[in-house]
Amino acid sequence: MEQLKILLVDDEERLLSTTKKLFEKIGIQALTASSGREALEVLDANEVHVVFLDLKMPGMDGMETLQRIKKTYPLIEVIILTGHATMETAVEGLKLGALDYLIKPVSMKDFLGKAEEAFAKVTLQKQKIRSARMAEAAGGRRQQR
Repeated sequence: MEQLKILLVDDEERLLSTTKKLFEKIGIQALTASSGREALEVLDANEVHVVFLDLKMPGMDGMETLQRIKKTYPLIEVIILTGHATMETAVEGLKLGALDYLIKPVSMKDFLGKAEEAFAKVTLQKQKIRSARMAEAAGGRRQQR
């Protein structure tokens, strides 16, 4: 069975290092990126299931990063992290494909709960795709006979 792998994207180095250590202490592989551009590079090089994405970052902000992630990696679930939550930004993020959002500071319990919820969704989607492909392949074999 696949192991949950997450990516933490935030320009606050302390949050990244502390949260990464806490996730790894409980056996969850956590990668980090300190910018939107770096996040996309990490996703190009690694299989990731869940991204925790800060909205306010220099350079490419969280909304633009979210759009690019969902366009390129539609099965990855994204959870927005923000210390500047407004209903407008939350709604905009959800419309762009984020699964949910968390307001900083975030407890490890909240991080873990959202990560598990998102991973369950990713796993279900992958199972549906595999089943559809198997059914399609079986149908193709029947037609060849």
